[in-house]
Formats: sequence, structure tokens, C-alpha cells
Amino acid sequence: MATAILRIGTRGSPLALAQADSVRQRLAATHPALAAPDAIETVVIRTTGDQVRDRTLAAIGGKGLFTKEIEDALLFGAIDMAVHSLKDVATFLPDGLVIAAHLPRADPRDAFIAAKAEGLMELPRGAVVGTASIRRQAQLLHARPDLRVVPMRGNVETRLRKLWDGKVDATVLAMAGLVRLKLDACVTAALSPAQMLPAPAQGTIAVEARGRDRRTLDLLAAIDDAATAARSAAERALLAALDGSCRTPIAALAEIEGDRLRLTACIIRPDGSARHDATRDGPIGDAAALGRDAGAELRAIAGPDFFDLPIPGGTPV
Repeated sequence: MATAILRIGTRGSPLALAQADSVRQRLAATHPALAAPDAIETVVIRTTGDQVRDRTLAAIGGKGLFTKEIEDALLFGAIDMAVHSLKDVATFLPDGLVIAAHLPRADPRDAFIAAKAEGLMELPRGAVVGTASIRRQAQLLHARPDLRVVPMRGNVETRLRKLWDGKVDATVLAMAGLVRLKLDACVTAALSPAQMLPAPAQGTIAVEARGRDRRTLDLLAAIDDAATAARSAAERALLAALDGSCRTPIAALAEIEGDRLRLTACIIRPDGSARHDATRDGPIGDAAALGRDAGAELRAIAGPDFFDLPIPGGTPV
């Protein structure tokens, strides 16, 4: 059996495997030596976040639960690169690792899905909405304080099944993931950024590699999308300035027009009771600086105790 030239590490969910395949296809299309069937091996790694599903992510530690084991395998040399949804990647990477490539960003919006309502504002009072995201919870409650938002874990297909089984009246999922899984026909309504500002880097597939692995870095440089990298730099710099995690409701979207980047960001209390917004506009080359500046403004406005509310717990539906 031929030895693979590259080993891609990924979670084993259908969405994660679809994302890893997107990276494999781009590498194969860009580098002829990687086009052979056995040239790239996909290595499935089960993460703590995949194994523990009876508690909320905030209750068991946060975003790193979906990346730690994969990053460990990368550091130890068991894989050559790791494919992630960038919104799941901690702001500060382990020493020795870098984000080496961004695929062109997919639709960053959130999707509203319900069996008996045409939109978020059409849900009846007291309707139950399931989500694993405190960011989505906070924005839902800010727009509709009458709703009951409950934690809901599982992969995309599992969450949709819970909705169709009547365990919740509605859910909100990333449009990009639904499109990648060819499940977007079930979307009731795409939520505009004005209705639901997305998570930083939502819709972006990122590839992580060892910072000293020049061979892999050179291969990945050829598939890195510059516009997506700039948008991600702004949004993740904002997140870093706010010390954000999955325990803090932070939303952001950077958009590019010509040679300029516009960043829209907000922070919301977990119960939706207060919200602060910030925008920045500047040259694309200043993307990270724009994010840091917007984050500093929001931190100054909100004060040190803004997020100090009990983190929602309970058993997910």
C-alpha cells in the first residue's frame, strides 16, 4: 500500500469530513503530485467535544474541546495538517502551530429553521428554540425576550432530527454548514447580519499546521484565500481583544469592498438584556488593527463585569 504524502486530521462528523474533503480537493487541484487517490490520507480524531454531549460546551470548557486532540496529534507529528471550522478554533493557538490557509469563505449568515413559523418574529410567545451557542441565545433573547432558549447539542443532522421530532419549535444553525451538507433546503429563513450577527470567522474553513513544517506550509500557501484571511484577521483580533470564548456572546462580521474592510461587531449579555455595537472601516492591510481597536472600544464601553451572568447549564435536549 502506498504511503500518503499528506495526512489531514479532522473530526469525524459528516460536516467535518466534508470540510476536510474540500481541503483535499483544493490541494489536489493545485498540486498535481497530490492528485493521486492515495496521496492524501484523512485521519479521523475524536475530540472531547464529540464525546461529551450531555452538557453544554460552556459547562465543560469551551471551544478548545473540538480542537485539542487534533492539535495534539499535529504537534506530535501524527498528522501534517488539521482542518477546522475556524469559528471553533481558540483565539490563541498552541506554541508551534499556525493557521496556514483559509478556504474562500462561505455564506457567514445564520439560518432559522422551524416547522411551524416562517421567521423568528413569527414564532409564538414562549416558543422553545434549541441552540448550542450562547451568542445565538443572547441575540435571540435580545430580539425576543419572550422565547425560551434551551441548550441543544449534537451534529447538524442530530439537531435537525430533534427539531422534526418536536423537542424544540425552532433552531438556528450556520448556513455554511447546511450548504456543505446539502441540507439547505430545510432552511426556513436566512437571518441577515442585522437580525443575527454571526460568530467571528463563521463560514470559514481553516487549515492549521506546524510553524516549522516548511513543506506543508508551502503546499498550503497556494490555496490560502487572501480576502478570507483578512476578514478572519479582523474578526479574530476583535475576539482576542475581548478575551472571547464560547462563554462570551461576541459576534462580528468583516466585509470587503474594493481595497477597504468594514467590520461590524457586538457584545451581548447572555440573557439578552444589554447590547453594545462597534464598527470600523479601513484599508484591508489594517484588518487586525481594526479588530483590535473595535474590541478595545467595546471593552471600554461594557466595563469588566458585562458578561458576569450565570452561564446556562442544564442537560441539552
